[in-house]
Order: sequence, then C-alpha cells, then structure tokens
Amino acid sequence: MLKEKTTLESSVGAFDKAMRGLDDAQVLFELAAEANDEDSAQEAEASLGPVEEDIAKLELARMLSGEQDHSSCFMDINAGAGGTDSMDWAAMLMRMYTRYCEQRGWTVEINDAVEGEEAGFKNVSLRIEGEFAYGYLKAEVGVHRLVRISPFDANARRQTAFASVDVYPEVDDSIQIDIPEKDIELKFIRGGGAGGQKVNKTSSTAQLRHLPTGIIITCQTERSQSANRDMAFKILRGRLYELEMKKREEERAEAEAQKKDISFGSQIRSYVLAPYRMVKDLRTGVETGNVEAVLDGELEEFITSQLMGVKNPTRSGPE
Repeated sequence: MLKEKTTLESSVGAFDKAMRGLDDAQVLFELAAEANDEDSAQEAEASLGPVEEDIAKLELARMLSGEQDHSSCFMDINAGAGGTDSMDWAAMLMRMYTRYCEQRGWTVEINDAVEGEEAGFKNVSLRIEGEFAYGYLKAEVGVHRLVRISPFDANARRQTAFASVDVYPEVDDSIQIDIPEKDIELKFIRGGGAGGQKVNKTSSTAQLRHLPTGIIITCQTERSQSANRDMAFKILRGRLYELEMKKREEERAEAEAQKKDISFGSQIRSYVLAPYRMVKDLRTGVETGNVEAVLDGELEEFITSQLMGVKNPTRSGPE
C-alpha cells in the first residue's frame, strides 16, 4: 500500500510539474506577443522542450500501468527460418537484450538454452529481474529479421534469418483471494427443497453475494449458520480463483495471437547489415542507420514508440 501511495504521489507531482511548465510558457508567449519581442518568443518556445519531455514521460508511465507491467519477466528467443544463420541471430538477439537490460540496471540469467550445431542457439530462455522489465520488453514480442552477408556461407552470399521473441511476466503462483467486507452481502434465509422439517423452519441457509462480480453462493448443506457461511466463503474463493485463472489464460491467448510464423512476411522489425545498413520497426516506422548501437542494446526509441503507439516518427541516427 505504501509503495502504491508513493507511486501515485510521484505521478501527481510529475503532472503538476508539467502543468506549471505549460503555464509558465503561456505567460512568456503572452508577454512576447504584447512586447512584439522575437527574443522573448524564442525563449518561450525553448521553455516548451522540457515540458514536452515531462509529458512524454507521463504518457509512458500511463502505458506501463498494466497489472503485470511492474513485474520481472521471462524472455524466450527461438531461431526460425535461416538455418545456422538463424541460430547465430538468436544469440545476437540475446546479447542485444542483455546489453539493454544492463543499461537499465536489470539482471539477466539464462534459464535454459539449446545450442545450435554450428553456432548460436536453437532456443534460449532468459529470466530478467528488474522493475517494469515486463512492461518495457513486452513491446519486443514478435519476429525479428536479419539480412547480412552470411559468415557461414563459403561463397559470402547474402542471407536472411529469422528469430522470434516472446515475453511473459513473472507472477506469484500462490494466489491469495482477498475478499473485502464491503464487497460482500451476506444474509441467512430459510432453506428449500429436500432436508426435512429443520430446513424449512430455520433460517440457517447462507446466501452470499459478491458485489463486484455478481456471483451468488447459497449453502444449506451444513447444520448451522456459521458452518454454512464458512462453506459459502470457501466456495466463493474457489469461484474467484477460477475467474482469475480464466483471466490469465485469456491474457496469455491474446499475447499468443500476436505471434506468427518465424519466416518471411511476419517480422515486426528488420535489421539490415548488407547491402546497406539500417534497422527499421515495421509497426511504428522508427528507423536508424546506426545498426551497431542497436545491436549493443540501444533500443529505447524502438520500445517507447511501440508502447506509446507513435507512428512514423522522425528518423533517428545517421542515414
């Protein structure tokens, strides 16, 4: 609770800071207009730079507000079409993401790996520990395409290789069902049906309504009000557990639906090392000619643009 309060206070403080910056810029623009002063107008325009950065950070924080976004995560990298080059590409991607995680202060460890016959990995599974690791890295789910002169081709021909990336949050398997009193409506009623005279004449049947979900549990199998109440709560916890599992399965299915065949026409990003040098994200349009920096973990622009839904931003890096 204390952590949630601290995070909320931080967000409110950042919002207030951005609003103050906007107010200050507006005052500067009004003064510049009244004085017809070009220098003051330029000063007012320059003051908007930090405000835009603050607003961008707030927008990103909003995009990382999912239930599991704060969590550590697991990443699976699987070689696809391209033979030995694809297995080498899987190893290159592992190195790229390891560098990115290190830059953010996260720790990376290999959970499992199947090495390729000549180079790289057929598949490798990483555990990434750090705050908001899942929130950021979920933007990387999909197929990644590499085009280069193959170091494994004796004729030095250009080859295309593919590898897929999957990311899922690290969640606690022990689910504690907390049912606040305000979410419960409990009453005792007379039972009906089979059960003899006692069932019909005493109000021992417990009827429990869970207000957020509308679930109603009625229990009359026990002999006392307290026993029926306890059993009704036990049944309700089971129902809520089932709902939580179903929710997780639906979220997992949604993530799986984003996956495609690890081959031509299904990539989210292309990394071209020959005949020219460029990395381009096919979802957002972000591209750069600084391939070396990207492969060394400089992924911030690609990830934030995808999380924020930015389309076709200004080209970054050298042409």
